Amino acid sequence: MSTYLISVAIPVYNEAKQIYENINIIHKILTENNINHEFILVDDGSRDNTWKELKRLSSDLPNVFAFKFSRNFGKEAALCAALEAVNGDACVVMDSDLQHPPEIIPQMVRLWKEEGYDVVEAVKSSRGKESIINKIGAHFFYSILKNLSGFNLDGASDFKLLDAKVVNSWNTMQERNTFFRGMSAWLGYKRTTIPFEVVDRKEGKSKWSTLKLFKLAITAITSFTSLPLQLVTLMGMLFLFGSFILGIYTLYMKFKGMAVSGFTTVILLLLIIGSTLMISLGIIGTYIAKIFDEVKFRPRFIVSEKAISEKIEHKNISANS
Repeated sequence: MSTYLISVAIPVYNEAKQIYENINIIHKILTENNINHEFILVDDGSRDNTWKELKRLSSDLPNVFAFKFSRNFGKEAALCAALEAVNGDACVVMDSDLQHPPEIIPQMVRLWKEEGYDVVEAVKSSRGKESIINKIGAHFFYSILKNLSGFNLDGASDFKLLDAKVVNSWNTMQERNTFFRGMSAWLGYKRTTIPFEVVDRKEGKSKWSTLKLFKLAITAITSFTSLPLQLVTLMGMLFLFGSFILGIYTLYMKFKGMAVSGFTTVILLLLIIGSTLMISLGIIGTYIAKIFDEVKFRPRFIVSEKAISEKIEHKNISANS
């Protein structure tokens, strides 16, 4: 076995049918490649028998550390909990459904250990079996995020290897509203990418609905840039300039005795300005809501139960974090 330790951090939600088998598959691949490893499994308030399966894993496999949330706090919170708990010299973050193929983990470890990369990102070469709407939406979202923040996350995934110092840097960020892909890119460090094909799920379906993806997109954009607020100011300036020109034109026509009826123009202007004001208030309200969430400083998650393999020492994450 290797002298270094790789932590495998996995958030889990309603995966009772396959989680036991999937973790054993990952364990087998890492063992065959002589990679010393531990599992950090976080149950994000599952409503099925996921927690029972995680406890079974902690009994049957070594180096398994399972944590159960008091309720569903979301995948991002589960990732935060897992990254607080890792002990390894590096940490692999991945999904529990094996759509992130564990077969490429040894290659990620090699790039980290032998070539000195601090972050090894697995990038989707294709998006797998995904609806056209989701594919178009993802492309549109990443294009917007790139233009607003400067980070190109097209094809990015949560499947990454992070050196211990990168994990430590991540844990210093205390935002309540997190976006792992973007915030890990913001950290910097020496990084490289490795392509992978998104494979089909063996059981169940994705937990990401269109609404959840939309909420994540809003969180990502508002977490990385204040440019939408600046666009509100720009729109106000444009309408002020337009109103000034229209006012001069109206006064000129009045003094010339050629006042235009302009009823349709007035209605259109009212509709346009009213819509712009509502959109502007919505953008401002979104940022205020994010500020409100941050200043309350509630914990990102609450851990209600733990299951740890016997005879294993492990640093504890706080029940409230």
